[in-house]
Amino acid sequence: MPNTDNDKQQLPDGFYFLRGRLDEAAQVALTLDVGRLLQKAPLFEQRMPRTGARMSVRMSNAGEYGWVTDRKQGYRYQKNHPVTGATWPAIPERLLKLWSELTAQKQPPNLCLINFYNDAARLGLHQDRGESSLEAPVVSISLGDDATFLLGGLSRKDPTHRFSLHSGDVIWFGGASRLIFHGVEGIRSGTSRLLERIGLPDGRINLTLRRVGSGQ
Repeated sequence: MPNTDNDKQQLPDGFYFLRGRLDEAAQVALTLDVGRLLQKAPLFEQRMPRTGARMSVRMSNAGEYGWVTDRKQGYRYQKNHPVTGATWPAIPERLLKLWSELTAQKQPPNLCLINFYNDAARLGLHQDRGESSLEAPVVSISLGDDATFLLGGLSRKDPTHRFSLHSGDVIWFGGASRLIFHGVEGIRSGTSRLLERIGLPDGRINLTLRRVGSGQ
């Protein structure tokens, strides 16, 4: 079982938790950016490889690549929306600026995964790997309802800790923590009305910035 929530717990090397990194105005501006992205690349259901089980988190993407999974082809990165066939919209400039400010990376992210959580959505412990460049970090931004974040170790068997994520919080990890296990246990519906601005019901948007492709 995960350990009790404790925001003062010591974080592993290479893992950064920035409480309230985005103020209210920045959250609103970024949420409106997300609304424009979703007009071009609507949220869609993902399916697990082999079983075809439906994932509870609806998703979309922005950037050169998007993360997609289905029963037949499994996990992959591709350049077009699996439902509309259109190429993904560009990553908003304010996200590219945030990536640069936090990570000091010369290369920008070329994928932004957009996850929408309703009160039934969960995301189990996983690593951000596959064809992602392991030299580049991962940056994750929370918008909307509070969530319970699960932080594990470099092995699925390591102990896990939980802590609260609020709208405007940012997590990023790289280096020794690049392949750390993490997940989302659930959200606390009704703790924010931010997403009403883009016509979404109670819920949480998580934006995850990555680079795709080896050696990038």
